[in-house]
Amino acid sequence: MNFTPVLNPQSSLRPILIVEDNDMDLDFCLQAFEEHSIANPVIACRDGEEAIDFIDAHPSAADAKLPLLVLLDLRLPKVDGVEVLRHARAHPVWKQVPFVILTTSRENTDITLAYEIGVNAYIVKPVDFGSFAEVVKHIKMFWILSNEPPFAPPVGK
Repeated sequence: MNFTPVLNPQSSLRPILIVEDNDMDLDFCLQAFEEHSIANPVIACRDGEEAIDFIDAHPSAADAKLPLLVLLDLRLPKVDGVEVLRHARAHPVWKQVPFVILTTSRENTDITLAYEIGVNAYIVKPVDFGSFAEVVKHIKMFWILSNEPPFAPPVGK
C-alpha cells in the first residue's frame, strides 16, 4: 500500500499521521496545518484498516516514515480508533509514538478507555474552522515544538 503524504511531501522531517474518515475534518486539519506553517509531511489514512496497514508497514524506529505524532479519530469505518490504538500499542516501537485522539466524542467511557490503552492526549474536535485552527496551533506548540519525541535524531546530526 502506498502512503503518500497529502501535505509537504518533500519534507525530510518525520511525518504526522492523521487517521480520519471525514473529508471536512481532514480538510480542516490540513488547512490549519498550512495556516500554522507545520512543515512535517502529513500522511492520511481514511479508515482503521488502512491505519493498521500503515503501522504494520513501519515497524522500525529507523524508518523515516515512523510518525512524530498520530492524530486518531475514534469513529472510523472497518476498524475503530480504539482497535487501531490497541494494535499500535502492541508493537514495541509504536508504544513510543505519541497518539492524540481527535474526535467528536465527549463520552466518559471513550475518554477513560483511550487513556487506559495508552493515548497521550484526548481532544474533542471543534466544529468551526477558527476553533479547529486554534487546536492545531496548540498541537504544534506542544507536540511538534516543545515535546522531545522518541526517535529524534541526536543533536548535531
